[in-house]
Amino acid sequence: MAQALIFLAPGYEEVEMLTVVDLLRRSHISIDMVSITDSLEVTSSHNVTIKADKLFRDADFDEADMIILPGGIPGTPNLLACQPLTDKIKEFASQKKWLSAVCAAPTIYDELKLFEGRKATCYPTFAEKLTDAVYVKQPVVVDDIFITSRGAGTTIEFAAAIVERFAGKDTAKEVLEAIIYQDAY
Repeated sequence: MAQALIFLAPGYEEVEMLTVVDLLRRSHISIDMVSITDSLEVTSSHNVTIKADKLFRDADFDEADMIILPGGIPGTPNLLACQPLTDKIKEFASQKKWLSAVCAAPTIYDELKLFEGRKATCYPTFAEKLTDAVYVKQPVVVDDIFITSRGAGTTIEFAAAIVERFAGKDTAKEVLEAIIYQDAY
């Protein structure tokens, strides 16, 4: 079974984090919410406090297939400032394990010089910070080991792209249909 880790830093965007967790769990993909702080409880950019599943020191990086970074301010800079996390991100990249990020968070992979001309997307006001990536204005971009997305409004499609990578297109479609995503309007 695929295993994903999603990281919570003070100031994360809760919609981007919880939507991914919800849709992966509906798809029977194992995902742990991991706090980069010394507390399981982490407060979002909109003052919503969520209890993570694990602290960073307890996360099983050896079993994990993907690192997922939600955006948010100051969540994104707080993730980037966490050297143990950025070290693990670099390790994942060297092992060709999946790296996903949404909103402002794709800029972390760029800052770490991991994109190397690959296509990526992010929140529009952060596009100029993608200096090593080729910015693409699409809801979700998959290129090599990277899945990136633009923001809270594209998070369902982002999560579906992750589900598709681990459980297949049919499972992604079933989960989207179950939440009435395609018939929402």
